[in-house]
Amino acid sequence: MIRLAAFLTLMAGAATAQSVKLQPHEIEALLSGNTAVGVWEGQNYRQFFNPDGTTIYAQEGVRSTVGQWRIEGDEYQSIWPHDAEWEGWFVMEYGGDFFWVSKTTPPTHFEVLEGEQLVAE
Repeated sequence: MIRLAAFLTLMAGAATAQSVKLQPHEIEALLSGNTAVGVWEGQNYRQFFNPDGTTIYAQEGVRSTVGQWRIEGDEYQSIWPHDAEWEGWFVMEYGGDFFWVSKTTPPTHFEVLEGEQLVAE
């Protein structure tokens, strides 16, 4: 009986955890004025999304880069110095965690910190 209850609890939790693609207004609310923190191509990063459309990408030991960001359709998009085109990602939520997702990269986990937090404490 205990095993059955544990199994049903586990299955109920698995059934409610779904991957959800954020809508444009949800992406805007999540990123605007906040900092994403994660690992990109094996390097820790922090990225601040200024409400004015500028973004700052920072990695430890490397000079920060200032670019632009926007929401276009249902994608987060950014462009950086020396880029020819905007690059886009879907923002997905799964079990309370956020992920960058594109056709060319695997889902990449990130956390969101409130405000501008480019320097780790």
